[in-house]
Amino acid sequence: MLTKKQYELLVLIDKRIKEVGIPPSFDEMKDALGLKSKSGIHRLISGLEERGFIRRLPHRARALEILKLPENLQDHQDAPETATRAEEPANVIKGNFGAKPQAATSSSASTVDLPMLGRIAAGTPIEAISDPTPPHIGIPMSLLGRGEHFCLEIDGDSMIDAGIFDGDTVIIERTDRSENGAIVVALVDNEEATLKYIHTRAGKVALEPANPAYETRFFGPDRVQIQGRLVGLVRKY
Repeated sequence: MLTKKQYELLVLIDKRIKEVGIPPSFDEMKDALGLKSKSGIHRLISGLEERGFIRRLPHRARALEILKLPENLQDHQDAPETATRAEEPANVIKGNFGAKPQAATSSSASTVDLPMLGRIAAGTPIEAISDPTPPHIGIPMSLLGRGEHFCLEIDGDSMIDAGIFDGDTVIIERTDRSENGAIVVALVDNEEATLKYIHTRAGKVALEPANPAYETRFFGPDRVQIQGRLVGLVRKY
């Protein structure tokens, strides 16, 4: 799936390359999508690259290559660079994303029951989740990799620019480590759990939201434990 912002950025890059032969600068992308910083553009580009829609060409400034387009992009070819709310596409955009689908489909034939451990904050942190007898939810095996997994229900809106909305079910791979920039379940001070981007900066652990209405929070490394890493999402309509 693509989020709205990923979709809008892909439309912008494709349109600009066709018009002038080069993609827009990061500042132009930031302004066109209404973001406050270029870090959001970096994340969107990384997401598009991971899903196989674009490729960054090394050793060349502003060098992005479009590899493929979503099936319904043609319907939005004439959209302005900054789409109005009424013109925005649906949050989930159909496309061929390769071997790592992120959302369940009704055609999935094989499922596995994962424990639904409760609700986790994507906004203000909540008390850490601990349910000795959790209910279970059927998840397509195609969404899972190796290792142990569990599910959580999102409570809040601080990760909306990453395509994670209040009420969504996220699939978490249980792990105590992750690379910078991953979306993780972080346990703060052994009592608060939250879902955020994680970064290490100047000896501090940064828990970064994907919504400009929320601030990045910084903690000493001894105050934050990684409980798991986001690997998938299921949404009911």
